[in-house]
Amino acid sequence: MPHLTLQYSETIAETHDLQALCDALHDALADHPDVPRPESLKIRALPCPYWRMGSGPQSFAHGDLTLLKGRDLATKSRLSEAVLAVLVQHLPDVGSLSVDVDELDDAYARRVLTKGSDNG
Repeated sequence: MPHLTLQYSETIAETHDLQALCDALHDALADHPDVPRPESLKIRALPCPYWRMGSGPQSFAHGDLTLLKGRDLATKSRLSEAVLAVLVQHLPDVGSLSVDVDELDDAYARRVLTKGSDNG
């Protein structure tokens, strides 16, 4: 059930297909052996209109990968490396690419409509 939220410097959307990037990230995680239920993947991309990054490159994409509790360090590392590999492939000229892994809190709550649900 990984959630992946990608924050990126807004200007890269002018030269990169962010929907294709989201699709590639979804495909990479859906095919990954450490993701047992790919139908529960959630990928989001959020542009950052304002940013400042030390003295380094001034473009970035950062993924926050959030997992249910219980994954060991090796699993988290494999998943973050898989996400980073897709970022490198799709954003080769972006100055800073990074991925962080976190766990959902025990208080996490959700509601999902399923096909055939009464929406009204």
